[in-house]
Parts: sequence; structure tokens; C-alpha cells
Amino acid sequence: MTEAALRRVRVWDRPTRLVHWSLLLLVALSWWTAANDHLTWHVLSGLFILGLTLFRLIWGVLGSETARFASFLRGPRTVLAYAATLFDRVRPSAIRVGHNPLGGWSAMLLLLLLLIQACFGLFSVDIDGFDAGPLAALISFENARWAAHWHHRIFTLLLALIALHVAAVAFYLAVRHDNLLAPMLSGDKAVPATITAPRQGTDRLAALCALAAGAVVVVVSRLPQILR
Repeated sequence: MTEAALRRVRVWDRPTRLVHWSLLLLVALSWWTAANDHLTWHVLSGLFILGLTLFRLIWGVLGSETARFASFLRGPRTVLAYAATLFDRVRPSAIRVGHNPLGGWSAMLLLLLLLIQACFGLFSVDIDGFDAGPLAALISFENARWAAHWHHRIFTLLLALIALHVAAVAFYLAVRHDNLLAPMLSGDKAVPATITAPRQGTDRLAALCALAAGAVVVVVSRLPQILR
């Protein structure tokens, strides 16, 4: 296929890209703050992760076409059929905009793990009982320690999935000659001219979704004070 047969279209909108890279930085920050006992900053980082994850879940329902879960979450039969073609020569007609069936479920699992991780963090407390999540006071110390245990265990799963995500990006570049990283940076991808450009969500809608997610985080983080 010649370059003339390709055109560049906007694949990933600005909110999706900002959330993607912000979550990556915040996960790294959360690890560093926990490892170096900066627990105040760790909690703040976790609240931002919760807010961004909630935004992405809302955006996955209301946002741009490629950001919507309905556009990339497929059933087992479709996923298995796609997996069987991973080492096949990529035909021009097979070039995709957005997530492929495997990548879609990988992204969904990452979001769910981030949400669960953040929620456990809200209730966690350290062994001395001094540093705690915003909601730890609502449950017993034993339950808060149980939450802290799973907060740590799920982070290990999260790191494994992130490593798999990075390996998949490298695989697509080396084996399928499909650069998945560049579109997530620029937002654009070269696709066959016959492919219709995905519909993009508006900045106003993104702002409303961000306000909704932020409001939930603020209310949740202040729930003990609200319930007094």
C-alpha cells in the first residue's frame, strides 16, 4: 500500500491521551512516595488516580468514539479469533483505529485494577495506625489493615499488567510494524482512506465529565467529616 492510499485521522482525543500519560506518571509517583514514606503525598496521588480513573470510566461511556468501551470491548469468540492472527502479515484493510480486541480488554483490566487499588487505598492504614487513607476511620483497624494488604497485593498485579502492556506495544512495533505509541502521543494515525475518521467528543463534555469525577473524589475524601 502506498502513502497516497493513507490519510491521517485523529484516533485518540486529548482527554484520553492526557489521562493515559497522567495515570502512568501518578502510578510511578505513588510507588515512589510509598517506598520513601511520603504518605501524605501518596494519599494525594491516589486521590488523583481515583479521579482520573473515574473520568476515564465516564468518558468510556460518553466520550469520543475510540474511547468508548462499546467500540473496543468484544466477546470471547472475537478476541480468540483476533489472537490467532497475531503473527499474520498485516493487510492494509486490517489496520484499526483505536484498541484491537486484545488491547481493549487489557485497557479495561488496567482501569478496573486502578479503581480497585485506589478504593482499597482509601481504607488502608499502616501498621502503627498513624498514616491512613481518608476513609480508614470508618472501619476497624483490622479491616483497615486487611485493605492495606490488598492495596499492596493489587499493586503487584498492576505492575505485571503494565509490563505486559509495554511488551505488547514492543511486539506490535517489532512484529506487526504497527506503532501504537505514536498515536497515543500525537493523537493521529495513518489509516486507509476508506476508513471514516472516528467521532470526537467535545472539550465541554470532557470538562463536565472531569467535574463529575472530581466532585465524587472530593465527597469521598471528606466523607468522615460529612458523616459527623
